[in-house]
Amino acid sequence: MNVGFIGLGNMGQPMARNLVKAGHAVTVFNRSRRRAEELRAGGAHVADRVAEACGGEAVMTMLADDRAVEEVVLGSGGVLGTLAAGTVHVSMSTISVALSRRLTEAHALAKRTYISAPVFGRPDAAVAAKLLVVAAGPSHAIERCQPLFDAVGQRTVNVGEDAPAANVIKLGGNFLIACVVESLAEVFAFVRKSGIDPAQFYELMTGSIFTGPVYKNYGRIIVEESYTPAGFKATLGLKDVRLALSAAESLNVPLPIANIVRDHLLTAIARGQQDLDWTVVARLVAENAGL
Repeated sequence: MNVGFIGLGNMGQPMARNLVKAGHAVTVFNRSRRRAEELRAGGAHVADRVAEACGGEAVMTMLADDRAVEEVVLGSGGVLGTLAAGTVHVSMSTISVALSRRLTEAHALAKRTYISAPVFGRPDAAVAAKLLVVAAGPSHAIERCQPLFDAVGQRTVNVGEDAPAANVIKLGGNFLIACVVESLAEVFAFVRKSGIDPAQFYELMTGSIFTGPVYKNYGRIIVEESYTPAGFKATLGLKDVRLALSAAESLNVPLPIANIVRDHLLTAIARGQQDLDWTVVARLVAENAGL
């Protein structure tokens, strides 16, 4: 397929590279051109403007937050204003449910096709094309973009016609991960202060009753205290927890654990740890335990 890809951060760049490897004709755009130029040798075309990436069969956006998405998609010379009539816009960013709803309505008003398709997985999963893609929007458009999803992920789940539903699921999933990180942080502080080797506890738990990759991957990071380089920065973790809280509040759903995680992430950031992996909350929890 002829596809544009906008946003070449730690997730976007390997995703775009995998699209090229899969044989798609990929035009990339990034605010920092250096990230785009790194893909040229592999066969990607580097665009000078957003509009140059919006004329193929699809354009995929993978941006950091609501502000970046609003600017790139809805701003002057942005995606929506330059999107060709037959081009599908696939938003893969983790954004608020409210913004996803706004994007859905704006694309419908402009008579353009919009899919929300956020992904689960850290940068190493993006490199290995092992992401989980959660897609929502017109079924015919999702089917049309399936070869693109196959190039970046190991599985695609179609969750229906309402695009914001994918964002609800993404935020819900990230909230669950945040809860696991918080629980791991607390239990490792507990066993450490009890004189138990955290590595031994980790091996026992992840080799028996907590065998899921979230427990294994995040537990290992906490045991090894390998908070850098960050696979998912504390600032991004705080952003996602806040988005979950906002979406839940709009429905009058309390998320008390989310408030705890938010405060721990905010404290870590206040202490200058904003660029460390969000599992750095384990350091804070340990300090609170006198370790």
